[in-house]
Amino acid sequence: MKVSIYAIAIETYVPMLRSLSHVLEQGAEYARAKKSDAADLVNARLAPDMYTLARQVQMACDQATDSTARLSGQDAPQFEDNEKTLEELKARISKTLKYLESIRADTFDGAEDRKITIPIPENNIEFEMNGLEYLRDWAMPHFYFHVVTAYGILRHHGVNIGKRDYMNQVAKYIRPLNPA
Repeated sequence: MKVSIYAIAIETYVPMLRSLSHVLEQGAEYARAKKSDAADLVNARLAPDMYTLARQVQMACDQATDSTARLSGQDAPQFEDNEKTLEELKARISKTLKYLESIRADTFDGAEDRKITIPIPENNIEFEMNGLEYLRDWAMPHFYFHVVTAYGILRHHGVNIGKRDYMNQVAKYIRPLNPA
């Protein structure tokens, strides 16, 4: 079986973003139950020098859209990064999912060999890699970093979520054990 760049990218991003939306909903339920301001969660961080929950969600979405666009030879959609509520963050994820689900698998043909360049002008350098290296070594690690950090922020601030919430997409693989 040959694995495609499309399958690795889209079929990873989509379920993980759905899980991210799920844990944001858990955060909203937590805030309602505690009668607390959900904005406290949106602006929460794990450490003073880390991004807020809002920025973590935005960056996870951006990593998914930007890498999909680069790998499929398209322009990425641009979002304003102005989400201030958990509902707005969930809407951002929905827009991202809509874009990802609109991409046809054949637009990724040849993506593994596509030259990807990421300029870092403030350091006067650039990263240059092929599509497979870019997806494996840059896009996926960044995507997962921001998703898991968003999860960590919610968990750290008291939201009752666990690994099952973070990895709820694997439920489709659960089967009863065959008795011996």
